[in-house]
Amino acid sequence: MQIFGHEYLESEAFYAVETLEEIAKTPANALLQLKPLSNSLSIAKHCQKNVLSYVLEIESIEEAMLANLLGATYVLCTKELAKELMPIAQNYLFDVRVLALIKEGEIEEMAKCGVDGVVLG
Repeated sequence: MQIFGHEYLESEAFYAVETLEEIAKTPANALLQLKPLSNSLSIAKHCQKNVLSYVLEIESIEEAMLANLLGATYVLCTKELAKELMPIAQNYLFDVRVLALIKEGEIEEMAKCGVDGVVLG
């Protein structure tokens, strides 16, 4: 399990971007964070075409399926959606990894569900 944002661990930073111009201002090999596809489809396609690593915020299983096909590195969602999504991701052999946005003290719960990773927020 990957853990982002825990005070005991160093973890890769997410760079929230909403435009191509903002992408150009991020460090090389930055992990970009995009809003849901309804707001960021063109940026997601740009990332896929240019083989850029990115996290896509999702709100549904359908968005997760699309994110996987668009080459997202991670999808970021609620812990409830992450629990529901994991068996589907495993069944379809997703390349994208599922990250649950959680609070302190919920890591064990997510580990028991087999979630790929968590972001403490």
